[in-house]
This record gives sequence, structure tokens and C-alpha cells, in this order.
Amino acid sequence: MHYYTVSEAAELLGVSTDTARRWADAGRFPATRQSSKRLIPGPDLAAFCVELAKENGDETDATTSARNAMPGIVTRVILGDVTAQVEIQAGPHRVVSLLTREAVEELGLEPGVSATARVKSTSVHIDVG
Repeated sequence: MHYYTVSEAAELLGVSTDTARRWADAGRFPATRQSSKRLIPGPDLAAFCVELAKENGDETDATTSARNAMPGIVTRVILGDVTAQVEIQAGPHRVVSLLTREAVEELGLEPGVSATARVKSTSVHIDVG
């Protein structure tokens, strides 16, 4: 299972490290301690990202433009015999990509893995990490 530090989680959530730390302290998502670091399990962070996006709505900020690279976290993978559907929560944006099952397996995409959706025209390409 993949784990995130509080600062990595904050970056994926689009908030400050202090805000992410307060949310962890308040129990909004689970965090465990390993040495001096708090670690958040990837699947739990993915679920929280979806919950947070629903709380805030899926609307984009009208003062910014969409970027072609959207870093986020994989929230769902549906594998078919040949194809797969991958969902990424990138801040308030839910991005869905259809790609080959082979690509999903080679990239190791599963809920909780950090990934970047790259959009060109109507195609979405996913980079791991």
C-alpha cells in the first residue's frame, strides 16, 4: 500500500500543510505516526479527496484556466478484459481515462497511487508519481 506524508497529502488536496495536519488531528482522514512523520494510507486519502470534492462542489475557480497537467490521486480502477477505466481526483476535478488494461498494470495504477492526468484534445494520458 502507498502512504503519503502530510505535506504530500496537502499538495494533492490543494491546501496548506497546516490545514492537512489539522484535518488529520480532527480525524477527517486517518494518519499514523512512523518516527516523527505522520503517514496517510493512499486508499484513505483517495476516499477523502472524493468526499472533499463533493463538499466543495465540482466547479472550477473562474479566475483560473485549466492546465494540461493535473496532479492527483487515483480513486478508482475498473479492469476489463482488454481495457480499463481509471478515475483520478485532481483537486476539485474528477478526471476519467479509458486506457488498456496492460497500461494500467504496467503503471501500477490502483486507488491511492499518486498520478498526473495529462490532457491533449480529448485524450487523457496518465503519468505515475
